[in-house]
Amino acid sequence: MTLGLINANPVVHAKKERIARSEVPHTDDSVDPLDIYDFVRDIRDPEHPYSLEQLNVLSEESISVDDKLGRILITFTPTVPHCSMVTVIGLCLRVKLKHYFPSHFKVDIKVSQGSHANEESVNKQLNDKERIAAALENPNLCQLVDECLYSNEL
Repeated sequence: MTLGLINANPVVHAKKERIARSEVPHTDDSVDPLDIYDFVRDIRDPEHPYSLEQLNVLSEESISVDDKLGRILITFTPTVPHCSMVTVIGLCLRVKLKHYFPSHFKVDIKVSQGSHANEESVNKQLNDKERIAAALENPNLCQLVDECLYSNEL
């Protein structure tokens, strides 16, 4: 049912063939952007039965790693400039990465420049520890995140 959806008819792209890699995306303190992409690409969109990869919300090129500075930057592009689920997508990315990468890495999650009507406030919200903690205390939001992260393999 598409009633009430912000983007009722998204463009769906084919999934890329998965490169054979280990289950856990890292074996030491180094992090590879492709490992991160492989790890998060199957997160389901909150409004559609498609993955972030299929909706072209996330791509290999949208992930960068600076091992020396210990930073991971994930930039994603919502399907529409007024997407109401943009913060849920960012929260899903953060939760999925939280337990699987070295803790000394700082993860920044942002919407790509010019891709959302409220870009600045969304980026601030996605990287504010207190707001993230508060969001993760909301049982309904946690259920939605779990559904996006742990739905059946697409």
